[in-house]
Amino acid sequence: MSLSSPAISCKGIWQVYGSNARQELKRALSETGDDAPAAAALLRQRGLVPAVWDVSFDVAEGEVFVIMGLSGSGKSTLVRVISRLLEGTAGSILVNGEDIRAASKKRLIELRRDKLGMVFQHFGLFPHMTVAENVSFPLKMQGRPPKQRRSRALEVIELVGLAGREDAYPRELSGGQRQRVGIARALAVNPDLWFLDEPYSALDPLIRRQLQDEFLKIQTGLQKTSVFITHDIMEALKLADRIAIMRDGAIVQTGTPEDIILNPADDYVREFARDVPKGRYSHVSSMMSLPESLPNMPDDPKLDVDMTIDAALASCMSLYQPVPVWDRSGKMAGIVHPSQLAGALQVDRS
Repeated sequence: MSLSSPAISCKGIWQVYGSNARQELKRALSETGDDAPAAAALLRQRGLVPAVWDVSFDVAEGEVFVIMGLSGSGKSTLVRVISRLLEGTAGSILVNGEDIRAASKKRLIELRRDKLGMVFQHFGLFPHMTVAENVSFPLKMQGRPPKQRRSRALEVIELVGLAGREDAYPRELSGGQRQRVGIARALAVNPDLWFLDEPYSALDPLIRRQLQDEFLKIQTGLQKTSVFITHDIMEALKLADRIAIMRDGAIVQTGTPEDIILNPADDYVREFARDVPKGRYSHVSSMMSLPESLPNMPDDPKLDVDMTIDAALASCMSLYQPVPVWDRSGKMAGIVHPSQLAGALQVDRS
């Protein structure tokens, strides 16, 4: 995935809370010779809060970029600065080449109405409106005629798996269904960019997994550029093309899911990945070598470079014969095939 023409480009983003934040940030940077960590420390000493400091990254067209971290790490603050729900203290934010921090209020309304889709943890549905009316509300703000609004609403309602519920009210829906309505509303205007701030964190695990699957299905079809906020490493690994991990307002590592799992930048990232089954997210290509000449290998399990380690292990194990299993008294209790053991470690993707 090329980052030559990023959909979002953030350079040196700061969000500082406190009196005269902009002036105090300039002073701290000047006094520290533009040393960002030292400037952030100095701001804290002076009673200000650098909730986000010196954050830079690009997001490619069609990429799912996940920002994760513990509570208080600055991830939600960052996405609000990028979408300009917060003004931000310093830095540059380009959205499709446009400087969003320089946008007028009128232009910002246009961008949110036409280009930016937003989904948050709290559904924010209008209780007196039906599903279709909630979904079509952004189109109403665009001045679209009623028939066109209804037609587009039904289209995206079907896309998120709620066909037949278009005339229901939010009170008649489950939490997962209400979140689907929020997703449909964000998609109604066919936005270029999609911001999702912990949209599934309040839901039960089963519903959360279903909506994650739904998100991936929609993403496969629409290829939206998405910035997704989560505190859940498993959710990040499942959804992301790349992940940025935040701590105390700064990004400590950015990489693919495989990078994060196999090459953690420090103990903080390593702790996130500690309980992750590495064979599920790492691939054969990450550990293969290329000898000068291939040895004689009569057994070929037909591995390919994109196989996960789990899948590759299961394929290799299929070449071997069943082995005995012994009980506590030393008698043979049965047999098991190595491929069964390897297969039991694999994730059910059905």
